This record gives sequence, structure tokens and C-alpha cells, in this order.
Amino acid sequence: MGSGCGAFAKGCSVSVYDRAGAWFALPAASSSQDLQHVLERFAAECEAAGMRISTSKSEAMVLDRKRVACPLQVGGEVLPQVEEFKYLGVLFTSEGKIEREIDRRIGAASAVMRSVYRTVVVKKELSRKAKLSIYRSIYVPTLTYGHELWVMTERTRSCGYKRPK
Repeated sequence: MGSGCGAFAKGCSVSVYDRAGAWFALPAASSSQDLQHVLERFAAECEAAGMRISTSKSEAMVLDRKRVACPLQVGGEVLPQVEEFKYLGVLFTSEGKIEREIDRRIGAASAVMRSVYRTVVVKKELSRKAKLSIYRSIYVPTLTYGHELWVMTERTRSCGYKRPK
């Protein structure tokens, strides 16, 4: 294993995901060797159940506030380590910061609003009630998708972000 995993003394966790959509998180470990052992046990359980971890489609991400190199292997193949990945449409980063995801949601919602404005808001034949219904069913979900994962920090509060209710 790599020597760059010294930060594991405090306990980091690692997420391994498959670009086809499977994702699993390994529990916090005190060393990279312990983490590798947990991954090996998980891979063995998968094999026993008739499944396998596809190393060509899988990547690992160490969840820590600073960059930590931790090469994990499955079946003798090293999993690429990434700093971010998108899972079910939500952007996750290794540092656990959510600002980029919030910015992405705002951008997506703005694009929806431009489209809705051109096709709905300017239509005089639609009632205000119908327009509000469309706004609530399209714009609001686009903006708030994944908001349950958003962690408010002093920085996000100072930027004016507010967690949806």
C-alpha cells in the first residue's frame, strides 16, 4: 500500500463507486492496511453472493479535509482515486464541500427558469395558478434535488444559500 495514507490515524472513510451506478462506502479505518482489509472482505462477500466488483468501472474517493493518497486494490488491480464524482445526479467531493453542488443546482434551476419563462410565463392564456403549479413541479425540484445532503457552513450562509424547507 502507499505511504501517503498517514492521515488515516484520525479515521477516514472511503467511497468506492461504479460508473454503472453501484456505490458503497467503507467505514472509517485507522490505517490504509485496515481499509484494504475491509475492502478485501467486502469483495469476498460479493464473490460469495455471486457478484464481483468491476475494477474497470470502479473508482475510489477518500473522504478527508485534505488530499490523501490511498491506493486500494481489488483482485490485484488498483482502483483509480478521484477527488469528486457524481452519484444519482449529485456531485460529491473528497473534501465533503457542497458549494459546487449548490452552484450546479442553481445553474440547472436557472436554465429551467429561462426555458419555463419562454414557454409558460409569457403565455397569457395560462392562469397564475397553472403557472405556479408548473413552477412548483419543475423549478423547485430542480433547484432543491439532493438538498438533504447539504451541510450549511458559515461560508454557505454568508453567500446567501438557504437550505430549502
